[in-house]
Amino acid sequence: MERRIPWNSKEFRPWQGLPRESPNLEVPKELLDVAFSALGHSKSLSDQENLKLFGKCNNPNGHGHNYKVVVTVRGEIDPVSGMVMNLTDLKEYMQKAIMEPLDHKNLDEDVPYFSEVVSTTENVAVFIWDNLQRLLPQGILHKVEVHETEQNVVVYKGEERTVK
Repeated sequence: MERRIPWNSKEFRPWQGLPRESPNLEVPKELLDVAFSALGHSKSLSDQENLKLFGKCNNPNGHGHNYKVVVTVRGEIDPVSGMVMNLTDLKEYMQKAIMEPLDHKNLDEDVPYFSEVVSTTENVAVFIWDNLQRLLPQGILHKVEVHETEQNVVVYKGEERTVK
């Protein structure tokens, strides 16, 4: 009969018995609620075209949202820690890459990246991806999800772009 070890026991070591070449695991970390204002407006279009394309989001004063951001990392399980990545470290990287530059900001006025890029949810996802790529260990970032609403979710995986 197999001896079961409770998960909260000092003897519990989930990484023991794993093969040396552990499979890649995905670890989603929904951590952040980010609030910012954006103006749905392209400098390449006329005012009339912008209004038609962006509708109420083309408010000259911008419009605000509370976004949810989910970051997923993936990689092999470290045999010593039993983790793909220390989530405390990921939280710090997300603070630097997402919260500091975006939270409670007017993207079009306060974030230089958006002075030349339309501040859509798609471009926010790309911005977050690029910032995280500079901070995270090479190859560990798998995807960034930006939830503008329950129905409007952008998933970005590097060059692959998907809208749910």
